Amino acid sequence: MGKKAAVLGVSSIFLVAMVVAAVVTVTRKNGEAATDGAAGSNGGITTTTKAIKSICQPTDYKDTCEKSLGSAAGNTTDPKELIKVAFQVAVKNIGEVMKNSTVLQQAAKDPSISDALENCHELLDYSIADLQRSFEKLGNFEISKLDAYLADLKTWLSGAVTYQQTCLDGFENTTGDSGEKMKKLLKTAGELTSNGLAMVSQFSTILQNLGVPGLGGVSRRLLSDVSSDGFPSWVSEGSRRLLQASPESVKPDVVVAKDGSGKYKTINEALKDIPLKSNTTFVIYVKAGIYEENVEFSNQMRNVILIGDGPTKTKITGNKSKVGGTATFKSATVAANGDGFVAKNIGFENSAGSEMHQAVALRVSSDMAVVYNCQIDGYQDTLYAHVHRQFYRDCIITGTIDFIFGDAISVFQNCKMVVRKPLDNQSCMVTAQGRKEHFETTGIVLQNCTITAEPDVLTASPPVKVYLGRPWKNFSRTIIMNSQIDSVIDPEGWAPWAGTAYLDTLYYAEYNNRGPGAVQTKRVTWPGIKKITADDAAGYTAAKFLFGDDWIPKTGVPYNPGM
Repeated sequence: MGKKAAVLGVSSIFLVAMVVAAVVTVTRKNGEAATDGAAGSNGGITTTTKAIKSICQPTDYKDTCEKSLGSAAGNTTDPKELIKVAFQVAVKNIGEVMKNSTVLQQAAKDPSISDALENCHELLDYSIADLQRSFEKLGNFEISKLDAYLADLKTWLSGAVTYQQTCLDGFENTTGDSGEKMKKLLKTAGELTSNGLAMVSQFSTILQNLGVPGLGGVSRRLLSDVSSDGFPSWVSEGSRRLLQASPESVKPDVVVAKDGSGKYKTINEALKDIPLKSNTTFVIYVKAGIYEENVEFSNQMRNVILIGDGPTKTKITGNKSKVGGTATFKSATVAANGDGFVAKNIGFENSAGSEMHQAVALRVSSDMAVVYNCQIDGYQDTLYAHVHRQFYRDCIITGTIDFIFGDAISVFQNCKMVVRKPLDNQSCMVTAQGRKEHFETTGIVLQNCTITAEPDVLTASPPVKVYLGRPWKNFSRTIIMNSQIDSVIDPEGWAPWAGTAYLDTLYYAEYNNRGPGAVQTKRVTWPGIKKITADDAAGYTAAKFLFGDDWIPKTGVPYNPGM
């Protein structure tokens, strides 16, 4: 565990150093002379000190930032030397973390802690991967492509933050002080990752503060010409045909069928056919039937398209749950970790039931993921929109408590959210967004959706209280716009998480909705409730919030880039 946290620290500091390197390199190219020593001959600060102070200015942990870079940098102004210094600081941090990783010894004594540690190993590997691809992306930095680079960097750094937090969440309700010890172990790595996100989020401002000219936006292909079938005119016919075609007309790479008419009878058997780290689309066609299995697509299984015969004809079902002894993160019936995951015409179910509490039907941790014409059924925590960019279109999602939750950058278009009857004395919340850092670009957006309920919810006595959402983490962000909200929603609209926690820092907005549940006259008036304009709402459309024009049309899924 100590090694994982330490490597995370290495990656975090390396990212910081790469940002500094980019700033110093650009500054030097624009004619600013470098000076050796802590101060120049005129008493002014060095290029190194100026770069470090400028880049640390927007962070929430300035002391950690400046000490991790400044105290060890010495007289160097060479970007390569700054990177070496960053590793030296990280090596020291590795030693300190490893000395204090006593939580490892506790693992053998308590199964719940052992499970939490095992999940942390996986989650921190994912966090490291996001940090690594961030500094690799930054290594190819070009001012002219600033917007495109920042979109990727902020997505992945937000992911790195969330993976660490998911690790810590796994220690909730464990015995002893293991959770607090793990929190302390990850403190420095967490601060460095947060600082990296802050720096990237303010990158344009930082460069301007250093007097770097030539900042400009990146030109993007606009989707102004959208045909009646929902596809932009320039989308390739091949992509269009693949997603529009019936299963019978698609040539899959592997067929799964319970009746034996395919290559395999289970989806898990088909996983071994998926080429790892591939940039080529791999299509799995799952014929009609109920598949009782838990399926996980690893982060190396990329560009997988999972196609069924219909959301009610092809169903993957499982029943893992928190009460049943499985952590929420691992309870998913289907989990997608590899980038470019697409699901079409298929059902995902967790049948554990309300009494088993957290029980995920589908967890998506894939970047640039698309879920189209699917049904996702469960009770508490049905859909875990965990991290990265995700687009949902024409889906039905059912559940009771927090049944759409997570910290992805997610947009739901033309979807139906159906509230199910909970246990006695329970309230229901449609969303529970988990944005932890205010620099994260994450949030849940429901656009042109319908929020309704099953008949037994509407006739329940006493009535079931149903809310649009509640704040899972500090800076929870949810926007509901142009949607039908039925009378099942309580007039107050939103529920608290615990007392007054996060009510000042959350961001909840409703715009141009319709239906009896959309009336806002009795809504809660917390400081975090926002009244937004049409221009504000446009910022949460798929084109702008997801930078969707760059990747969603390529999948061939119907897509509305704007309002």
